Amino acid sequence: MKILLTTTSFQDTPGVHQDLLYSQGFEIDTLRGPILEKELLPIIHNYDAVICGDDEYTEAVIKKGVEGNLKYISKYGVGLDRIDLEAAKKYGVPVTNCPAVNQVSVSEHVLALLLTFERNVHLQYNSVQKGSWKRWIGNEIEGKTIGIIGLGSVGKELAKKSNALGMSVIAFDLYKDEDFLSNHKEVSFVTSLDVIYEQADVISLHLPHTSETEHLINRKVIFNKIKKQPILINTARGMLVDSTALIEGLKEKKLRGYLTDVLANEPILDDEMLKGVDNVIITPHVGSRTYQSVQKQGSMAVNNLLKLINS
Repeated sequence: MKILLTTTSFQDTPGVHQDLLYSQGFEIDTLRGPILEKELLPIIHNYDAVICGDDEYTEAVIKKGVEGNLKYISKYGVGLDRIDLEAAKKYGVPVTNCPAVNQVSVSEHVLALLLTFERNVHLQYNSVQKGSWKRWIGNEIEGKTIGIIGLGSVGKELAKKSNALGMSVIAFDLYKDEDFLSNHKEVSFVTSLDVIYEQADVISLHLPHTSETEHLINRKVIFNKIKKQPILINTARGMLVDSTALIEGLKEKKLRGYLTDVLANEPILDDEMLKGVDNVIITPHVGSRTYQSVQKQGSMAVNNLLKLINS
């Protein structure tokens, strides 16, 4: 079988996931994603299967693939918003992903961003590198309220860690996980996002990008609903936030900061509007990029593919 591997995390991190894949006897080609539709169209028909990251698997790509050899799509990671699932179903191509394996890494990254911002670590580091000894005044996170939008595996892990650090936790999700909440009474579940917008000192987003969640954080939310000048953290998808409204909100001090691991367009464009904006920290989509997480996700992606092949 001929396999196309495009996830850079998988390729850049040695470990058991690579050993598992390369021990199967497949013919493996690698590209460094995310790969755009125009790049996939000329080549996708050559492959029996793909292990992909956030590549553009549009209907045109899937159709072209099926006209050749394409039979399986194994997504490294959780998000499936870049894969046309209806088209995959239409053309009989099963799609798998890797849920509930990166929650520790991503939740730690949320807290790393928050502590970096509140203690001015990024500013102090750059200042000292220039020979300065200017000292900023920071803030503690203990006693603050974090509002978690999306109480899936990452949201739950973040809730536990935030509580352990002395934060009050409120959370919203369309699905109420009674078992989790009964075992973690420190988490206050709310049925309206307005409660989070009104009460949270920190808001953290943990939702997929869909037509319903696109620009969830918009001008109306920022200027009419948010009350406490919170820090907004996004390790989910860039399209959850209206960047134009966000920048305006930061300038008008409706928000204190925006800490993001994701952008609407990745990799970052030369004209990315968030680049260089005060009180914005951007990391290059590395929330799940730890040795531990990559090996778990990579192994799951390979095993998912093997199950498809052997089913």
